[in-house]
Amino acid sequence: MESLRSGLGAIGRPHALDRRGFLQLAGLGGLSWLTPVSHLLARAAEASKGREPAQSIILLWLAGGPSQLETFDPHPGTMIAGGTQAIATAVPGVQLARGFEGLAERLKDVALVRSMVSKEADHARGTYLVKTGYRPDPTIVHPSIGAICCHELPAGKTEIPRHISILPGQWPSRGGFLGEAYDAFKMGDPAEKVPDITPQVSPERDRERVHDLDVVQKAFFQGRRTRSSSIMTAATISSARTMMSSAQLKAFEVLEEPRELRLAYGDTPFGRGCLAARRLLQVGVRCVEVSLTGWDSHADNHNIHRKQLAILDPALSTLLRDLKEHGLLEKTVVFCAGEFGRTPRINPLAGRDHWPNGFSLALAGGGIHGGQVIGQTDPEGIQDPVNPVSVADVHATILTAVGIDPTKIMTSPIGRTITLSDGKPIQALLG
Repeated sequence: MESLRSGLGAIGRPHALDRRGFLQLAGLGGLSWLTPVSHLLARAAEASKGREPAQSIILLWLAGGPSQLETFDPHPGTMIAGGTQAIATAVPGVQLARGFEGLAERLKDVALVRSMVSKEADHARGTYLVKTGYRPDPTIVHPSIGAICCHELPAGKTEIPRHISILPGQWPSRGGFLGEAYDAFKMGDPAEKVPDITPQVSPERDRERVHDLDVVQKAFFQGRRTRSSSIMTAATISSARTMMSSAQLKAFEVLEEPRELRLAYGDTPFGRGCLAARRLLQVGVRCVEVSLTGWDSHADNHNIHRKQLAILDPALSTLLRDLKEHGLLEKTVVFCAGEFGRTPRINPLAGRDHWPNGFSLALAGGGIHGGQVIGQTDPEGIQDPVNPVSVADVHATILTAVGIDPTKIMTSPIGRTITLSDGKPIQALLG
């Protein structure tokens, strides 16, 4: 039941109020009684200035650290390319590594950031940084960007967890100081059944167990001064029961989609995960993380990336097309990244090692201005990137795109104050 419990608190929980934008627009800086209605009005006021904020995030997590040179930032014909070839794209003058033929056709919808910089070259620490926007700190556990979205945005009528990790890998996204209720609900290959939702006994026996549990709980808390624990337990059980019987669980059932579409995504767990992500957004899920492991290429780098792109390219390019055809691309920020890049030099094992000093990621949808490249890396692999971008800046950009103020101050359970992001939005990406 662990995976079920991890996502239940994200169902129907009250969201924190993001008052700053509304106060500034309405001139009510002296008032402190704003309600959730005011939160919605603030988002509407922002929308009146231009585009409606996005509503969801899809994180395509490339676990292991993909090479920028064999993906989003090829330097064909140079020594650092090591023979990697590039292909033209729909954006004049912008190339991708060979193997990205599908994405190349859709690059006008995609923004590439080629000058990412970080101080984390360890897998665990790098993953933490890119998923939370903060470097690891022994005094606090930061929430992932998906947890923030579930905490800050209205819950709506979603009966299943609003933060979901498909094929979660070693370090799935967590709720951090927001609480375990905002941890991602973990799910395997969508071709399989959702775990922990089918009772192992008859319906009659299942109802008896729930009744017996209720009797025990009432007896335990009878006469006690504090009943908050009892209330939270009852709410968790209620959410679990609601999820287990919800029709929204059918969003995981990708085999209901036309065979042609499923094959376009790719007959792989990752491809099915990306298809499930689109279906989950349609029932109100705020953040879906789909992981593709296997990018750690200390040896045989080129062959590893060739195999990985054969999985990633059809899934990513079809996801962008599918989201657009369903009217979801402008409502969804698609974020494709790993924890760092790979060294410009190829090592004696025909591999590339960890490199946080100039790597790449891709962003699309949600009002992100596509068809452009931010920053550039040295074709000789010696100089620092031009126009370096921090992970925190990317987080601030995504939060802004979904209508959340990245400078909002939160308070941890031990009373420590911290902003949702300490970066600055990249205005060129926000158009």
